[in-house]
Amino acid sequence: MGDHSTDSSLGIDAIRLPGLNQKKAVITAGASGIGYAIAHLLYAQGAQIAICDVDADALQLASSKLGNCIAIQADVSNESDVEAFFNTVGEKFGQLDALVNNAGVAGPTGNLEDLSAKDWRNCLDVCLTGQFLCARKVIPMIKANGGGALVNMSSAAGKHGYAYRTPYSAAKFGVIGLTQSLAKELGPDNIRVNAVLPGIVEGPRMEGVIRDRAEATGVDYETMKDEYLQKISLRRMVSPKDVAATVAFLISDAGANLSGQSLCVDANVETL
Repeated sequence: MGDHSTDSSLGIDAIRLPGLNQKKAVITAGASGIGYAIAHLLYAQGAQIAICDVDADALQLASSKLGNCIAIQADVSNESDVEAFFNTVGEKFGQLDALVNNAGVAGPTGNLEDLSAKDWRNCLDVCLTGQFLCARKVIPMIKANGGGALVNMSSAAGKHGYAYRTPYSAAKFGVIGLTQSLAKELGPDNIRVNAVLPGIVEGPRMEGVIRDRAEATGVDYETMKDEYLQKISLRRMVSPKDVAATVAFLISDAGANLSGQSLCVDANVETL
């Protein structure tokens, strides 16, 4: 299993959550950002981890920090990649307790009439269809294990309309529908399904989103950043470790009776 000590660079205190030790969990896009924060926290709790990502270099680095975990390059919007990844997971794990459907892309920024159909499809393919493809492969594995948990990553944009980010918002609203439907479908099989809705998460992706929106609306970066913060009740961004803590809780025995829920980790985003 290796050394499951906490990575201090994430600022995570490994408070022990019940039932995570030896759990087998898959995290998509687990090599960086929110995905890595989730993978690391679960690993620090004693879970066995498998991750996929499109970035081969990031995968290698992440795996080295996660006890040389299963780490395979895969695009969740590509059915063949998903098939190969979960076949390998099944061969090595034999069973599975949890899936974190984390992979996503920011999608295009701009007026809807200026967006291409290709950009629209790519955003929905990764953010929504990718979750369908992964869940479809995982559900039989979790059923065979007697139950478990799925956590689907939505967004504050799945709760609020998001001007100039319509494809992303549409996909994340779709994740809520996927989550609520699967919670009803899979409940009798002792499988809990919840969505986590991060808000404005600090990091390179959010910096890019703010920059693109500033350009689309003709203001400077700092002005746009302040506009975002003014729409958050606590007037601050959240961190990947905040999201990771909620995901870990949902997978743990502490979340044993939570299903069909959409949990916002956003410092109370009032609007977008």
